[in-house]
Amino acid sequence: MCGINGNLIYEEKSLLEDINAMNNLIIHRGPDDDGVFFETNKSFSVALGMRRLSIIDLSNGNQPMNSVDEKVIIVFNGEIYNYKVLRSKLEARNITFKTNSDTEVILKMYLEFGVGSFSQLDGMFAFSIYDKRTNKLFITRDFFGEKPLYYSTVDENFIWGSELKSVKSQLKFYPEISKKGLELFFSLTYIPAPYTIYEGVYKLEPNKYIEYRIDKKQLSMHKLHKKTKEPKFKGGFNNAKKTTKKLVEESVYSRSVSDVPIGTFLSGGVDSSIVSYCLAKNTESKINTFSIGFEKKSFDETDKSRVIAKLINSNHHEFIINEKCLLSNLDNILENFDEPFADASALPTFLVSKKTSEHVKVALTGDGGDEVFGGYNKYYINNINKSYTNFLSKKTHQFLKKMASPLLKTKDDNRGLRFKVRKAMDSIDYNNNFYWNIISLGFKEHEINQLLKKQSNNIFEYYKKNLNLNESVSLYDLRRIDKHVSLEGDMLVKVDRTSMLTSLECRAPFLNKKLWDFTNSLPDNYLIHKRSKKYILKEAFKEVFPSNFLEKSKKGFGVPVGDWLRSFLKEELIHYTNKKFVEEQNLFNYPYIEKLINNHITGYEDNTFKVWSYYCFQKWYKKSFLNE
Repeated sequence: MCGINGNLIYEEKSLLEDINAMNNLIIHRGPDDDGVFFETNKSFSVALGMRRLSIIDLSNGNQPMNSVDEKVIIVFNGEIYNYKVLRSKLEARNITFKTNSDTEVILKMYLEFGVGSFSQLDGMFAFSIYDKRTNKLFITRDFFGEKPLYYSTVDENFIWGSELKSVKSQLKFYPEISKKGLELFFSLTYIPAPYTIYEGVYKLEPNKYIEYRIDKKQLSMHKLHKKTKEPKFKGGFNNAKKTTKKLVEESVYSRSVSDVPIGTFLSGGVDSSIVSYCLAKNTESKINTFSIGFEKKSFDETDKSRVIAKLINSNHHEFIINEKCLLSNLDNILENFDEPFADASALPTFLVSKKTSEHVKVALTGDGGDEVFGGYNKYYINNINKSYTNFLSKKTHQFLKKMASPLLKTKDDNRGLRFKVRKAMDSIDYNNNFYWNIISLGFKEHEINQLLKKQSNNIFEYYKKNLNLNESVSLYDLRRIDKHVSLEGDMLVKVDRTSMLTSLECRAPFLNKKLWDFTNSLPDNYLIHKRSKKYILKEAFKEVFPSNFLEKSKKGFGVPVGDWLRSFLKEELIHYTNKKFVEEQNLFNYPYIEKLINNHITGYEDNTFKVWSYYCFQKWYKKSFLNE
């Protein structure tokens, strides 16, 4: 686990200073070691760099790593969980190894099988390979996008890195704000690949690699895994249940390979409880589990994690935090994302990572369980939208919405029943856009056009086109939207940046392509049965947990940011609402901003998600453009 960087310029110049500068910006990703490769030619110069957090083969896994003839060089960020299987495959072909690292396995696989080897890797990864033999560079990102990778080809140079700050540091000009990135952020509260907040700088999408021909300055994009239609599972529910249990246990076991201490995040929810149980079952000694609680009892759920910790007999570590602790880390956390990011649960995720990193270097998480097994309420609500729009006309809906609006209006950051009903009513759509509306946690498309000076149209066009969705959006389609948009752009970004800021490696056993392919082959009612979500997963493991434990609701990492914006952060928010400040930015329509924020501050109407998004954007803007 580490962070990687790369730089290619078309001039004869040593890039040692540049690549070291890129590495120094991401020391938190790999405090144990660093390494660089650089080469100067008459027509171009190239450099590869990395920062290492040592997890596997602590003494011999140094990077960059070269082939025996020094013609091929690799830097790698992540973990390859099937590297021992692949190594055995190579050894059967009389290929020898100098180290026990997974980095050398990737290198030898490439030397033996070329780019076709990338699809054989089971893991979370981002790596780059410089092949002098073919005069090509490759940068690659894993199937789910667990590890980040940014790149830019401005000025005909090719720059890439694990974090945006490294790439931006090597641009010859200060990039402008991307119109598409801005629209996506204020719609979703985050920016999914391939976009970033900067024009000309991109995220490599999951399940893709770039082949860059140095002599022709030519970039081409390819998929690691081509899409294939999964054959429908025909074994019946009991067999599906057994297969689910087997695949989950195998995945947890494969993701527990480590030469350093390992533990789990244990929130007490379905996913983290199952991961913790599976790890404890396959480990001889007690495992370490970590949970975070809140002084404010309405947010605290540590009682659930204690139940599981006792069940699996773990060394349980419980950390209780308060608002003061969250606020004191606010600037540090938000700035580390390098672009606007408004998922407030990043704050407690950072704190649990920080506390966990004091005990272990690796933590397994329950991330991905909802996408893989169909666990979100919005999947179920999508079916309600279909029934609702078939039963009521659009005109009737608009009338009911108008009548219900005053009753559903909330005045504080309380995400209870009224909040949820209002969100569902606002998302109802008669043109198959319901799901895009409901994942837009910030502003709906018509609101974006009131917020921003530049008009928007069809914000999600790229994703609709590339996902090739069915006309009647199915559960499979919804899960694919989440995989490509919210999982990649929000959930995985949140965990990667906050955990790596504390030099902790997080692994997500549910993010396993075998599991994903298997659940895609199941009937929808195996995933969502009546009102029970993640049905097959719960049924597979219910016997090992207390009665009805897996059916208990989970709140998640709720943070009262809406209340903060009326109290602790009010003065700063008002500064960002200053008419001169807003008009000089030339991004927002001031009258709309003024009304939105005044209504929130005065308690006339709760606009938590919208105002928090605006606040996070301005925090980023102030740091990035005003150097404050």
